[in-house]
Amino acid sequence: MGVVKSKRMPRAVREQQMLDAAVEIFGQRGYMAASMDEIAELAGVSKPLVYLYLNSKEDLFTACIRREAAALTEAVRTGVRTELPVDRQLWDGLLAFFTHTSRHPHAWSVLHLQARIHGEAFAAEVTAMREEIVAFVTQLIVVAAREAHRDPDLPEREVAGLAEALVGAAESLAAWANATPGVTARQSAATLMNFAWAGLGNLMEGRPWIPEAAPADTAPADTAPADRAPLQVSG
Repeated sequence: MGVVKSKRMPRAVREQQMLDAAVEIFGQRGYMAASMDEIAELAGVSKPLVYLYLNSKEDLFTACIRREAAALTEAVRTGVRTELPVDRQLWDGLLAFFTHTSRHPHAWSVLHLQARIHGEAFAAEVTAMREEIVAFVTQLIVVAAREAHRDPDLPEREVAGLAEALVGAAESLAAWANATPGVTARQSAATLMNFAWAGLGNLMEGRPWIPEAAPADTAPADTAPADRAPLQVSG
C-alpha cells in the first residue's frame, strides 16, 4: 500500500498560527527580547517557514500590530448598538473595549506598549488605530450633544477633546486592569463610565463644572478672568 499523505494546512491558517505565537511571545518578552526561534517553536513550524511567510522579524511584528489593531477596533464598533441612548452606547463601547483587552492581554501589550517604543513605523500603526477609535467616540458624543442642545451644526471640535481624554483614560485603565489581579472587564468599564458620564451627562444638559476664581491676594498675575468658562459643549 502507498503512503497516505496528510492534507497540507492552508497558508492562511498556518500564517494565523504564526501570528498567534508571535503576539504571545512579543507580548510576554517584548520586541527586542523575542526571538524567531521561540516564535517558530510555539507555532509548531520551522524558523525558515516563518521567514518564508512573513519575511522578517520587523514585518512579523508589523503584521501582529495590524491584525490586533483591526480586531480591537472591530470589537468596539460591533459592541455598540446605535439604536440605544448615548449613555448605553458609551457603556457598550467601553465594555467591549475592556472585554477585548482583558481577553487578549498579550495583544494589548503589543499595541499599548511594545509598538509605541520600538520605532516610528510601529507607533504609526497604533496611532492610526487610535485615531479611528477617537473619531468613533467623537461622533458618538457629537450626535448626543447636538440632540441635547438642539444644535445640528455643533462642530466636532467642541467635543473632540472629550473623546481624546476618554480614550486616553481607557488605555491607561486597561493597562492597570491587566496588571492587577481580580479586576474584571465589567468593573473597569463601570469605573470609567462613572468617572466620565457624570461629567458628560452634565455637559449635555448645559451644566459644566466651572472653577471658582482665585482670591485676589493669591491669584497669579496671569490668572484668567473669573467669568471665563472652560471649554464646554454648548449651543
